[in-house]
Amino acid sequence: MMRGEDSREIGPGNRFGTVGSWRPVCAALERVADGDTSAARALFEEQFTVWRAFDGEPGNDLFTGYYEPEIRGARAKGGDFNVPLYPRPSDLVLVDLGDFRDSMKGERIAGRMEGFRLKPYDSRADIEAGSLNDKAQPIMWLADPIDAFFLHIQGSGLIRLGDGSRTRVGYDGHNGHIYFPIGRYLITAGHVPKEEMSMQAIRAWLEANPDQMEAVMNRNPSYIFFRELTGDGPIGAQGVALTAGRSLAVDRTSHALGVPVWVDIDYDGGLRRLMVAQDTGGAIRGPVRGDFFWGSGDAAGEKAGAMAAPGRFWILLPVGINPNIESLSAEAGTS
Repeated sequence: MMRGEDSREIGPGNRFGTVGSWRPVCAALERVADGDTSAARALFEEQFTVWRAFDGEPGNDLFTGYYEPEIRGARAKGGDFNVPLYPRPSDLVLVDLGDFRDSMKGERIAGRMEGFRLKPYDSRADIEAGSLNDKAQPIMWLADPIDAFFLHIQGSGLIRLGDGSRTRVGYDGHNGHIYFPIGRYLITAGHVPKEEMSMQAIRAWLEANPDQMEAVMNRNPSYIFFRELTGDGPIGAQGVALTAGRSLAVDRTSHALGVPVWVDIDYDGGLRRLMVAQDTGGAIRGPVRGDFFWGSGDAAGEKAGAMAAPGRFWILLPVGINPNIESLSAEAGTS
């Protein structure tokens, strides 16, 4: 958040202030000793104003969950391991539209150059059919296409290798196609009742219907590319390691990364806590839409996969910054 000149705006539009307006509070937060909750609380109460995110349509609020799965994999193709995990292809062009117009901050597209024009990149179906075979060398090979599909949705994962070691892979670009939730198709087609929909229900249906699995997964044309990571992780869109239970993915066209947020979510007995907007995702759209990061492994996956809950969402901004504009109504309040 603090990178760049003091005049650089934080997030979309001018709703969240500038780098310069955040520097004093960030410096004050850095001086708070680890574990000193009283000092941290006092600082937030003195130097931040709380604004409720609201889009004018009660009932639009939705909080889902995501996690970092652990998946069996190998560095070389062979045996059960024949599902490729591709790095970003050399001909993929990623475009941040906010670099061209302030009104498009948070919007991104991707494609490939054909002559002097940017054309759409290959869809999931194209890539699964082998369109990248001569263009990119897989960084890993997985054993299960359903594992690979959900890894694309989560955006990062731990790969458990044959020698017992683990390595982490993370997001390194996308093909630019709009994400389509196949759970929506399974509901409308009558395959899974709406009230029973979850990540676990999707996986169970795919496993039970191998003859339809590929076609249904290809209804989501979005495709994610990965890179191998070292150090702490997984890494969110803000470029820092995510923290289980404290990192939230938001819509970058509505919110700024790095901003503290208070959530009150009707799930798991009630999730009421301070979090930080540190990530984003293809399915996260709207001012009152959040994706709650649960952490790594199967236990986190159980919580994340079943989460689709209503809730409320407040943003915390340094005193003096007012985010009230037409595209994001905001109500001053307290946490």
